[in-house]
Amino acid sequence: MISLLNTPEGVRDIYGDELREMNALCDDLKKTIEEFGYEEIRTPSFEYFDVFSSERGTVPSKDIYKFIDRDGNTLVLRPDMTPQVARAASTYYREKSMPIRLSYCGNTFINNSGYQLRLKETTQAGVEFFGDGSAAADAEILALTVACLQKAGLEKFQIEVGNAGFFRAIVNECELTGEDEEELRRRIKNKNLFGVSEFLTERNISEESAKLLLTIPELFGSEEILDRAASLTDNAAALASLERLRELSGYLKEYGVDRYVSFDLGMLSKYRYYTGIIFRAITYGTGEAVASGGRYDTLAEQFGKPMPAIGMSITVDTLMIALERQNLTKNNEAAKQYVLYSEGKASEAIRFAAGKRSEGCSVALIPVTEENASEIASKLQTEGAAVWNI
Repeated sequence: MISLLNTPEGVRDIYGDELREMNALCDDLKKTIEEFGYEEIRTPSFEYFDVFSSERGTVPSKDIYKFIDRDGNTLVLRPDMTPQVARAASTYYREKSMPIRLSYCGNTFINNSGYQLRLKETTQAGVEFFGDGSAAADAEILALTVACLQKAGLEKFQIEVGNAGFFRAIVNECELTGEDEEELRRRIKNKNLFGVSEFLTERNISEESAKLLLTIPELFGSEEILDRAASLTDNAAALASLERLRELSGYLKEYGVDRYVSFDLGMLSKYRYYTGIIFRAITYGTGEAVASGGRYDTLAEQFGKPMPAIGMSITVDTLMIALERQNLTKNNEAAKQYVLYSEGKASEAIRFAAGKRSEGCSVALIPVTEENASEIASKLQTEGAAVWNI
């Protein structure tokens, strides 16, 4: 039997000090993002299903919350902010030729399996940068990610960067079916080398492609790993992807954030709309990335405005867990002030509180009796609150 005192699986109430800390963290992230020239946009919590259909390469349909409106349209709670913002940018900035920088902060909803023990509703803060397909734009997003995590108070983190185009170029040579490609992705993502070898043997993949695919899970580390990868292939598209990462590395040095970045050519994203660099920011204290993103140069075209794009999203809930477990949470507790008033003194207390509020104070009124006034005042003062008796 359902208990109405509990929330459904995968969602939770946030209140008190935790909510105060989350709001302060979101404010810090918004301020940092604004410093990079991004303009905030607010999109609806639900959309037409087609915005997130399989053709867009977003969250699988089985993981999306769906419902029907009174006109029979299939609607969904947004599982991913990027297609929404791409739709909005293509609609409202159709005639704009300059690069478009948009930011957001809102909740997303993914119907994860209960066995995954993940939240099904999370708060995300992020950006989408449209109209600039350069490596410099890639570097801006990574530099912004570093700035946001530093502003939040995180001290030890690493941003792992891959390139979706590298894996795509190698797989295209193998002429795999969509189902086979998904299976290969799964095994590489799990760094299951035996499974990858077995898969390639069963499908008679060429020796050169097989060697590279078997090596992909090992291709992670500093910039030198790009040279190793280049020595393993003569695929023009794959080599172009590696050259793009080298160019990106140069810009990251200009930003002074290269020490936070490493490369992982075996990185694969669940979002299939990515076409270029992909990345995730990791730290200790949580098993999930605190931030992730990538380049998606063909998504906006599906909404009517062809333009390259790259984005980044910070999962605020995960970032808060990391900060707490690393003892890096900031003291955002508001100064608590109370006015205690006895019977017949309500009007006087109201006027006194109004005067304090005009000074910028946050004041709560509490009626007391002669018997409990001292006890209540003592308890509040023990908690560090300022107390006035009227």
